[in-house]
Amino acid sequence: MSFDKEDRVVLHDEHSDYDGQEGEITQVMDTMFGDSTYTVSFEDGQETGIPEDSLEAAEE
Repeated sequence: MSFDKEDRVVLHDEHSDYDGQEGEITQVMDTMFGDSTYTVSFEDGQETGIPEDSLEAAEE
């Protein structure tokens, strides 16, 4: 599942300070391998370079 800018997502990365938090995608970057990485903005900061498999669509 790919995500678009402004989608609400939940981050799943045990090494991140934002693990389990809901945020909004602010940027989508395509890699040279055809994958996408994301910048997600959270209430108290942002994280960049997040791979798609670390994100889950937030419940509406």
